[in-house]
Formats: sequence, C-alpha cells, structure tokens
Amino acid sequence: MAAISRSLVRCCSGYRPRAARQRSRLVAAPAVNSELHNALVTALTLGLAVAWLRLINAIAQRGLIPQTLSRKIIHTGTGPLFVLAWPLFASTPTARFWAALIPLLISLQFAAVGLGLVPDKAAVAAMTRQGDPQEILRGPLYYGLASVMCTLLWRHSPAGILALMVLCGGDGLADIVGRRWGTVKLPFSSQKSWLGSGAMFLGSLGFGLAMLWGFTALGYVAVPISWGTVGRVGAIALVATLVEALPFKDIDNLTLTAVSLGLGFLLL
Repeated sequence: MAAISRSLVRCCSGYRPRAARQRSRLVAAPAVNSELHNALVTALTLGLAVAWLRLINAIAQRGLIPQTLSRKIIHTGTGPLFVLAWPLFASTPTARFWAALIPLLISLQFAAVGLGLVPDKAAVAAMTRQGDPQEILRGPLYYGLASVMCTLLWRHSPAGILALMVLCGGDGLADIVGRRWGTVKLPFSSQKSWLGSGAMFLGSLGFGLAMLWGFTALGYVAVPISWGTVGRVGAIALVATLVEALPFKDIDNLTLTAVSLGLGFLLL
C-alpha cells in the first residue's frame, strides 16, 4: 500500500524520474550556452565596431582626412566588417536579434548625438559635411536603420546580404571616387559623375558577389558561382546605380536598400 501511495503522489505531483530530469538538464544546457555565446559575440562585435568608428572619428577630428572622406570610409567599411562577424553567432532562432542589436545601438547613439543629447565632437567631425550634428539624423541614421533591417533578414537571405553590400560597398565607393576624380557630371544630376556611378556599379557587384559566394561556401545560402549569378547581381547593381544617381539628397541609404532588397527577392 505504501508503494502504491508513493506512486500516486508522484503521478499527481508531476514527478519525473531522475533519468528524465537529467535528460531535461542536458537539453537546456546547450540552449543556455548558445545564448551566452551569442551575447559574448554581440559584445565583442559591438566593441570592435565602436573602436572602428572611434578610430575614424579621431583621425577626422585631427584633420588628417577630410570630413567627406571619413564619412564614406565609415560608410564603406562598417557594413562588410559587421557581416563578416555573422558566422560567429550560434545557429539559434534568436541569433539574428542579437546581431541586430549592434546596428540598433549604434543608430541610437547616432540619434542621441544628432539630437544634441550626447555631445560628441569627434563623431560630428567624421560623419557630417558641414559640422552640423543634425546631419547625423539623416544619412548616418538611415544607414544604421537599413543595416538593422538587413540583419533581421539574416545570413540565410541572399537579398539581405546583397542589399547591405550595395549600401556599403557600392554607395560608399561612389562618393569616394566621384568626389576625387568625377569631373564629368551626369546630364540629369549635377552632383553625380560618370566615374562615381561606375564605382557604384563595380563596388556593388564586387562586394555583393564576394559576400554571397563567401556565405555560400559556409553553407548559409546557395548562390552558384556562375555567369548567371554575375548577370543577376549585375542587373541589381545596375538598377541600384541608377537609383543612386537620382538627385535626391540624404535618402539614398533608404532607397538603395529598398530597391536592392526587392530585386534580390525576385532574382536571387
């Protein structure tokens, strides 16, 4: 009778045998370890991103490079360096959200500096054209928000990867090359040049193919190494180049991302 009573108590109280409890702990442990891993990778990547920004900010503040160049060095380099860190995250459903925290926190910093809540002369010197902090609320902030959106699509999305490369490699190189050597302007946009647009196309194509094929080699996407892929990515880069050439100031970080994502979903 005592044995029967103990059995009834165990059944009614949700009692689980020792072996079942051990199996439960073994299942829970990897999940906890994965989240801790993602948190550590997020902290490390954020630290490196901030260090990169601070380095360029300090160089610009000392007058070693012009503000227009420092803005685009940040623009061109930050995205690819960030995407290269994506494979470090664990294969969990929450990994994309951990990764998206990085551009989100940087965007919040941009917003705080642009609104005057946080004084940061080095950031203003590096990321604005005229030294006005409110400029950060346009191009740089839009860049950060576009990066958040592409990150949430995550490393299994060819469209998201390509859109971020068009935004960084393409648009960044367009400004660097166009300002330095772009003397012959486009007939429909006096602020844009043929050389700048050529750099936009080649940068989008080169950065895009390199990152897509890199992530294919790692098994995250399946983008074949073929002339067909070159043609499809080239078509997206060409349309993005035409969009970037339009005389719309400060919003190209949003328009380029939207167009590249849309075409990427259709063609890749």
